[in-house]
Amino acid sequence: MTSLLPPLDRIPPTIAALADYEPLARARLHDNAWAYLTGGAADGVTLQANRNAFDALKLVPRVLADIRGGNTAIELLGLRLPHPVLLAPVAFQKLFHANGEAATAMAAGATGTLMVASTQASVSLEEIAAAGQGSPQWFQLYMQPERAATKALVERAEAANYRAIVVTVDAPVSGIRNAEQRVGFCLPPGVSAVNLGNFLNMRSQAVADAHPVFDIAMAAAPVWDDIAWLIAQTKLPVVLKGILSPDDGRKAQAVGAAAIIVSNHGGRTLDTQVPAIEALPGIAAALDGKLPILLDSGVRRGTDVLKALALGAQAVLIGRPYIMGLAAAGPLGVAHVIRLLTDELAIAMALMGIRTLDQVGPHLLFASAPRN
Repeated sequence: MTSLLPPLDRIPPTIAALADYEPLARARLHDNAWAYLTGGAADGVTLQANRNAFDALKLVPRVLADIRGGNTAIELLGLRLPHPVLLAPVAFQKLFHANGEAATAMAAGATGTLMVASTQASVSLEEIAAAGQGSPQWFQLYMQPERAATKALVERAEAANYRAIVVTVDAPVSGIRNAEQRVGFCLPPGVSAVNLGNFLNMRSQAVADAHPVFDIAMAAAPVWDDIAWLIAQTKLPVVLKGILSPDDGRKAQAVGAAAIIVSNHGGRTLDTQVPAIEALPGIAAALDGKLPILLDSGVRRGTDVLKALALGAQAVLIGRPYIMGLAAAGPLGVAHVIRLLTDELAIAMALMGIRTLDQVGPHLLFASAPRN
């Protein structure tokens, strides 16, 4: 356990926005966990650019609209959800709270929020499912070097009633994370990728004259044929997370993906990548409604959610913000983060003259607004 102070047992009235959780989380985490949570790849250019890109988008409200009876609900892959904010997969959550992903799942269940559980969770995927109290969950998958191991993980997710498989496709190797290097990041005792078990021993072994990246780390990295194989192995929808190129969006649709997540991994893999929100319009245009599109990387305000939906997303995912809530106040903090963000979304909708989210489109943004 890495906490310096115990989690709060009530939410202070001074917490008015997601950013207010950061100092409370920092006071409860050692440098090791803090670097893992907050650091970006290399110089953090993409990490900061994700926020700058959201801030640069300007909304154009419409006034005197009748929005009585409105709501924030969405339909997504056969699910009716109360709002379009999902919890992104974050690994090793016992770094941040003693109960790890089970605490997050409890908050997600209490708020009806869809949680995406990580392959690298520090709690078993079955325990996460049980803690969710019946709220829908998706399982994030890192494809393993051996297909048998990948299939075993998918079968466990199916048996535990996960509703989709989310394949992360943008991190076949870890990015250059200097913040973690500087603190000598390592997993403390009692924190591990418990769902992988003996699979970790199946990694490619070094051979003479092999390049450590191209010939070892990337030796078993998935390719499009592996995605096609996976889709054929399960009846669950398969979602691809980490798309930034319109061409890759088209390939995802062609191979049979059920949805995609436009994401740069929260700025944690390749630095100086395009911000996800800037990549979104081109991908939405290329797919032209053929696939549901979700977005993560940089969402911090209800207005960010609205901007993402205006540019073509059906939902967004948050990562660091809810982990800040988890570190500060356990399940209560996660639930409060969700409440803050969804309340902000509802207020933004009201001030924009929007009753339901199917009314959202690019006309809400200044760049698309009439000039007369």
